[in-house]
Amino acid sequence: MRAKLEAMGYRVSRYVYPPGTHFPPHTHGVDKVDAVLSGRFRMSMRGRSVVLEAGDMLAVPAGVVHEAEVVGDEPVVSLDAVRRR
Repeated sequence: MRAKLEAMGYRVSRYVYPPGTHFPPHTHGVDKVDAVLSGRFRMSMRGRSVVLEAGDMLAVPAGVVHEAEVVGDEPVVSLDAVRRR
């Protein structure tokens, strides 16, 4: 998944979020993609919510308010991909 995102023009960082992690509503100044390697990650944006699991990814456009939280008792291993300029 990392290679795919890098080929699409993103700079990729790997993070591990423990159960109970919640990111309140916020924005980013760049286009990004959140991709899940393991665990379950609920992402909410534009009035919709989706639970991402291993192999799933979601594009988050610059300036769009969104929030996220780890679902369940497993940590989430995530790739955070930011569009290269």
